[in-house]
Amino acid sequence: MKIKRQKQAKKTISFYKYNFSFREPFQILLDGTFCQAALKNKIQIKEQMPKYLMGEVQLCTTNCVLKELESLGKELYGAKIILQRFQIRNCSHFKNPVPASQCLLSMLDANNPHHYFIASQDHELSAAVKKVPGVPLLYIILNTIVLDKPSLRSVTHVQAVQSGELVTPQQQHSICRLKEEQGIARDGAKGCHKKRKRKVKNPNPLSCLKKKKTPGVPTPKTTDDEKKKRSRNKRRKISGVQGPNHTTQVSTS
Repeated sequence: MKIKRQKQAKKTISFYKYNFSFREPFQILLDGTFCQAALKNKIQIKEQMPKYLMGEVQLCTTNCVLKELESLGKELYGAKIILQRFQIRNCSHFKNPVPASQCLLSMLDANNPHHYFIASQDHELSAAVKKVPGVPLLYIILNTIVLDKPSLRSVTHVQAVQSGELVTPQQQHSICRLKEEQGIARDGAKGCHKKRKRKVKNPNPLSCLKKKKTPGVPTPKTTDDEKKKRSRNKRRKISGVQGPNHTTQVSTS
């Protein structure tokens, strides 16, 4: 039974590796229900999880999960101690914590870009996780960790990509990069990032200063002697023009 379960897990991991680009170390988000079940069934998560998944793992949780365990009291104190040993992933609810299931779903976004596994015993959370393509689901049954088969949503997503109906995020990124290189990318195209607009910088404060007026050269005042000289020159010019070529008419009586 153990060998059959190991083969099924290997097949499922290969599905997520080849179709959703999962790589080691596998990042596993755990909630309090999974840790409580592991504690009850004496499962050493840190030791058994890498063996079962046949690879290096990173066990992690969120602050919202820890806050929820604190609010539930002493009954889940053991699960809280286990979770505190794992890495804490930053969520967007630091100031206003939300229920653990809501927080873990928000970590997946629309297509699980960070390639998280979800480990939970919460049936409502598991049902919601199966609606997101490319999310492996882990739970505990009969004292063993089980990796669920790929969900119907994940299988249909892969089939749509293979038939050309959908484009993977990696392919979309490559297409956008090629469009930008060729200069044919449009602003607001689906899946493409808009070019950042340059911020309008304030003008140079030195250029805003008013130009200083240069003092004008004072025009020299004309004296009386200069005025007399000018009038004489004018008279000479006039007499010179009329002198040689000027003829006077003599009246005959």
